[in-house]
Amino acid sequence: MELPKISIITITFNSEKTLEETIESVLSQNYPNLEYLIIDGGSSDGTLEIVKRYKDKIDFVISEPDRGISDAFNKGIRYATGEIVGIINSDDLLLPDALHKVAENYDSNVGVYRGNTVIWNDKTGSKLVAIPSMSFSVYSFKRRKICHQSTFILKSTYDNFGAFRTDFKYMMDADLLIRFYRNKVKFKYIDANLAVFRLGGVTDTSFIKKLPEVRNLYRGNGANIIFTLWKMIESVSFGIGKKILFAFSGDKLKKLRYNK
Repeated sequence: MELPKISIITITFNSEKTLEETIESVLSQNYPNLEYLIIDGGSSDGTLEIVKRYKDKIDFVISEPDRGISDAFNKGIRYATGEIVGIINSDDLLLPDALHKVAENYDSNVGVYRGNTVIWNDKTGSKLVAIPSMSFSVYSFKRRKICHQSTFILKSTYDNFGAFRTDFKYMMDADLLIRFYRNKVKFKYIDANLAVFRLGGVTDTSFIKKLPEVRNLYRGNGANIIFTLWKMIESVSFGIGKKILFAFSGDKLKKLRYNK
């Protein structure tokens, strides 16, 4: 049986410090039906020089200004030609055999595949394993950390139900999955660690800055005002709790279950 074509998108902007490790984590998958795309936002450091060193192994590269992360994601999705699309940021890593594990679970009737993500704090060396939520009802979805690094989505799902909202800077992943869930897209859990997410990127930005998008996320997906206010309060509490957890977790590997 032929393995499904998997398109991996890496978006970059002045990413010279971490990009090469990310590229190596993708190419070392040794997955025979891989398409690798680099979407650069017009880097002025050594990012593009690193990309050039891998030009024979990267299928598509574009470097031009974009309108933010969601716009860059969407650009990559438009150019992707695989049945399955994954997004790995320029400071994150795919774990060994991740793509083979996704392919083993492939079913054309399943639109979204979600595996575990190792959340790594570079400053303290602490790690958590995030086990993903599989329920995205606007009223049952409880955690904002989506970890798109371990989420793989059929290209046809994007084509049918849309990609990322470009007016969102922080909550676009949550909005995307809630939208798919509302449209009865099937989700499947892959019981394996698929990727590493390094704390410190835009998705680790102050939870206070995310509050307007939390409001728009819930109101825009049909939640009432009272519930939306409660989720905003919960977002602040979760943000404070997460910072305390990482401050005291040390090197011990723990599991953080994000409301399956």
